[in-house]
Amino acid sequence: MRLILLGPPGAGKGTQAQRLVAKHGIVQLSTGDMLRAAVKAGTPIGLKVKDIMDRGDLCPDDIVVSIIADRIAQPDAKNGFILDGFPRTVHQAEALDQMLREKGLELDGVVELRVDEGALIRRIESRIKETLERGEPLRKDDDPEVLKTRLDAYRRQTAPLIDHYREKGLLRVVDGMRPIDEVTAAINWIFSRPSTKPASPRKTQVKTAKPTAPTKAKAKAAAGTKKAKSATRAGRAKSARKPAARKAAKPTRKTTMKTVKRKAGRR
Repeated sequence: MRLILLGPPGAGKGTQAQRLVAKHGIVQLSTGDMLRAAVKAGTPIGLKVKDIMDRGDLCPDDIVVSIIADRIAQPDAKNGFILDGFPRTVHQAEALDQMLREKGLELDGVVELRVDEGALIRRIESRIKETLERGEPLRKDDDPEVLKTRLDAYRRQTAPLIDHYREKGLLRVVDGMRPIDEVTAAINWIFSRPSTKPASPRKTQVKTAKPTAPTKAKAKAAAGTKKAKSATRAGRAKSARKPAARKAAKPTRKTTMKTVKRKAGRR
């Protein structure tokens, strides 16, 4: 199974991705996690994107596409994956389509977690509070102002993906404001595959051999048409015989001459 989770920052994509990973035994590919790991490790890519991420801006397409291409090629992604945070632009989506085609793969679906942006601000504030209570360090982008910048970037660059995947017939929308378990159930329902039991050959044969009501009606109509045609032919034959009968009743020349001689003798 190969899925994409779409939605603005704080929509719950990471939570739902983890549940799908547990259910289907596939891997979660989070561009955010991969980029943060690159920043922490001080790799060339990490150094290049550090300031961009701190501002809440989107990373350049070429960098993100390169990271995803390498990650999809790893063995643990062979059985399927969930893309979280990628693609973010239509250009990235087209690059992903090209990557999958080259590998003989295709997407099974795209889920949009639709949420209210005002609620997202409150959600991020709650997450900051919970993180601080656990004594964990805050992420650079765990800030309401940074979130607003990211929401603006999402509307401007990522929202067109919704139309892109809708046109491809891959988009499924889930209400991301519902409780987490309900969101999970909705996603599972979308990708459930109910089994259908085919009919046995014997049943199919009997059903096919049995004439249906329309077939009987057609047969009856055909019989009526045949009967009408026979009656028409009989009528034509009868009409053809009538002139012959009248001709037979007409006096012959011999009969006429006898009548004339008889009348003359009487005179």
